[in-house]
Amino acid sequence: MRSVNAAQRRLHWMPSSFSVQRIIAMVLRHVYLMRKSWPRLLELAYYPSVQMILWAFIAQFMAPMSSAIAQAPGLLIAAVLLWDILFRSQLGVSLTFFEEMYSRNLGHLFVSPLRPYELVVAKLVISFLRTLIGVGGAAVLAIVLFDYSVFEMGLPLIAFFTNLMIMGWAIGLMVSAMVLRWGLGAENLAWAIIFAFAPLSGVYYPISVLPSWLQPVAHALPSSHVFEGMRSVLSYRVFRSDLLINALALNAIYLAAGVAIFLAAFRVARKRGLLLHMGE
Repeated sequence: MRSVNAAQRRLHWMPSSFSVQRIIAMVLRHVYLMRKSWPRLLELAYYPSVQMILWAFIAQFMAPMSSAIAQAPGLLIAAVLLWDILFRSQLGVSLTFFEEMYSRNLGHLFVSPLRPYELVVAKLVISFLRTLIGVGGAAVLAIVLFDYSVFEMGLPLIAFFTNLMIMGWAIGLMVSAMVLRWGLGAENLAWAIIFAFAPLSGVYYPISVLPSWLQPVAHALPSSHVFEGMRSVLSYRVFRSDLLINALALNAIYLAAGVAIFLAAFRVARKRGLLLHMGE
């Protein structure tokens, strides 16, 4: 009886003890895909770099005409790089999920011991790696070409990066849930939905320039607090902890909602047998 109880305990703990290994295996699948395909790696850094170069030249052109930009010559470059953190982190979650659907691999994944929440964690890790490669390459290029380093913001940059990454994860999970629920016909949302947040986030201008009725909507977004905080650091050398707290609180709600919506969509897809029928 004692040996039977010991075996039952081992079986009970086996799934949780191996969950980290399953997450790592899922992450490595996409790491190997990137490592074996240089166009994938190039694509990750290409668009952030082009965006950064474009806005850097615009900033150089406008600097003699605007005292505000002259006071903070890296303001537009920093804004573009931070925006790409949000954009790339969202795409990192969405596109890695789409790749499983394109290859009709979802059914195979969940025949394995992989659990839905482990897939979510793996997707977030993959998104983090993709964002580091893409935005990191553009940030290094900004140093080489324009002698501007976004890393000069110091510790506030970590706070900005973390909050934008979490918001991107939340949006990516919601987009993945919609595609899981309605199929690949909804995949264009991965590219389109994030741009709806750009005007309200105050990426290139303060929230105060928005119409008064839109400002409460903007303040409900974590990204608006991040970009307001970025301008405070770059223009006035002041780090506003109140904006950080607001962004963290909102992100906790957004991420919890994103995970809950994705897992709910997964349960519906599993009950309807959609996991085995999704693909190109």
